[in-house]
Amino acid sequence: MICSTYADLFALHTASLRFFTVYGPRQRPEMAIHKFAKLIEEGRPVPFFGDGTSARDYTFIDDILKGILRAVDRVGQLPEPFRIYNLGGSRTTSLAHLVKLLEQALGKRSILDRQPDQPGDVPLTFADVTRAGAELGYGPKVPIEEGVRRFVDWFRAAR
Repeated sequence: MICSTYADLFALHTASLRFFTVYGPRQRPEMAIHKFAKLIEEGRPVPFFGDGTSARDYTFIDDILKGILRAVDRVGQLPEPFRIYNLGGSRTTSLAHLVKLLEQALGKRSILDRQPDQPGDVPLTFADVTRAGAELGYGPKVPIEEGVRRFVDWFRAAR
């Protein structure tokens, strides 16, 4: 609302960006992909909430950075002085599939610590990037399979 007000009052053009489950090299260690990779690598149990069908729209950091740069480059040329854009992978990945991808990339099996669904956790996130594609030329390029492999390469080199 503040950005919209400033756009109206002072002709200050802004683009607000919503990121969807960003991951990749240098990811915070408490985030799922980093945390799970560390636990699998060390042979420790991975907390696995629910039945594994909850899904997220994981977005590789390179795709997010390209979206940010496109927004910065185009902010003064947007159809309106204030716009909101979703930046995501535009594809969902289940928790069960994510763990399988990490197992494959690490070459190790996970030990799952099955737990009930977390209270308040949403079952699905998904980024509709239609507007970002049309107005910013945004389009995610790194599929989760490749992104997880890149993350694991970084993860092992950083240890």
